[in-house]
Amino acid sequence: MTEEKKLSEEKSMDSTQERKNPLGEKPINELMLQFAIPSIIAMLVSALYNMVDQFFIGHSVGMLGNAATNVAFPLTITCTAVSLLCGVGGAANFNLSMGRKKTEKAGKYVGNTIFLMLFIGIVLCVGVRIFLKPMLLLFGATSDILDYSMIYTGVTSLGFPFLILTTGGANLIRADGSPRYSMACTLVGCFLNLVLDPLFIFGFDMGMMGAALATIIGQIVSGIMVIVYLLRFKTVKLTLNELIPSWKSIRQIVSLGMAPFLNQMAMMVVQITMNNILIRYGGDSVYGSEIPLACAGIISKVNMIFFSISIGLSQGLQPIVSFNYGAGNLARVREAVKKTLFASTAICTAAFICFQLFPRQIIAIFGSGSEEYFAFAQRYFRIFLFFTFLNGIQPVVSNFFTSIGKASMGIFISLTRQILFLLPLIVILPMFFGIDGVLFSAPIADFVSAMLALFLVVRKLKQLKEEEEKISYHKLQEQIQK
Repeated sequence: MTEEKKLSEEKSMDSTQERKNPLGEKPINELMLQFAIPSIIAMLVSALYNMVDQFFIGHSVGMLGNAATNVAFPLTITCTAVSLLCGVGGAANFNLSMGRKKTEKAGKYVGNTIFLMLFIGIVLCVGVRIFLKPMLLLFGATSDILDYSMIYTGVTSLGFPFLILTTGGANLIRADGSPRYSMACTLVGCFLNLVLDPLFIFGFDMGMMGAALATIIGQIVSGIMVIVYLLRFKTVKLTLNELIPSWKSIRQIVSLGMAPFLNQMAMMVVQITMNNILIRYGGDSVYGSEIPLACAGIISKVNMIFFSISIGLSQGLQPIVSFNYGAGNLARVREAVKKTLFASTAICTAAFICFQLFPRQIIAIFGSGSEEYFAFAQRYFRIFLFFTFLNGIQPVVSNFFTSIGKASMGIFISLTRQILFLLPLIVILPMFFGIDGVLFSAPIADFVSAMLALFLVVRKLKQLKEEEEKISYHKLQEQIQK
């Protein structure tokens, strides 16, 4: 057999394999439904974990209990950050490797991602339990709130390894072509939390302890379901050899997972700073310290419900973009990005309408309060979240750059809103406008960061179109020469 014939057969086999992979063949709309919807549901369920606790705590313990969960929220954000660092980084490398037909390398990425999630989860759990009280004081716990926060966080910290494994492992499961199972893992945990919360809080009169126990039981069950799937991974065969740390693989995982990780960590820094700013300037206002802290906690979690849809859309986009970019199907990459941006913006516009029209009704779901409590909540909704309709752009654009291997650009975009714009504004504006400065800091940061992300993604999509036209031209020239 001649060398040319062998090469021709190899190309034919590669083409057949690509056609068999739905990521390179199915219509983009179908793929978006297949991958984005389970991802959205998984993110919604993750957000609902905190919402469910907030609801039942608000109706049992009251405003101080809600404020206590807000103080503990930075640790939940940290777990999500680690999950995305490992899960998004591992899944992106896995899909890029599969698109380039490097199966062995893809398996190593999956195994090392599992190792990272378990190792960091255990270290985080132990560290939090050792330094629990000073951490909560740093996060903004007042003397009235500290005991509630200690009880709640002391128990939920035990579930951190399972929370990280569930959220991060869901990305690997989706990348393996099983988005429905990844959705089921988080749905089961949320359902258990929903059932056990009222049982423990009201039935057994366990208060904050009951809410925390319900949360970690759900997380443990979800984590076990993820482990069961990973033991029978479909696309590549996983052995103990893949779990052995490879610093080269870990470096690549961290590189592509750094953008969503830093975005979440930036959210944590902003949350901690905001808690302390709200306490300081709230104390000088008619609202006092606890009202702004409780309202901000509830409203940030309500906003997270809508924002998690955008994150879910961006995560559903990841395997589609990574595989097709790796395979050189640039037209499909551009189509997927445009459609995801449109869907994300539509969802955030719906959130904007709700926040502007029904702020009092939303906050009332989470328990009663004084007239000052409701007055501050309404102002917070309408001012702080004014540019919510633009908030779906940044996560999609950041994840797009990460998915095509442009980690540094993804990191930069992920940091623009939280670190470059919002954090300085939260610190500076209250010096001149008191607590109102906090409220107006967010819409300014939202608008500027969204415009910057939009500019960068439009420029990149134009570059991809030019590359696509060059490739088509060269193919045409080759055919003419033949």
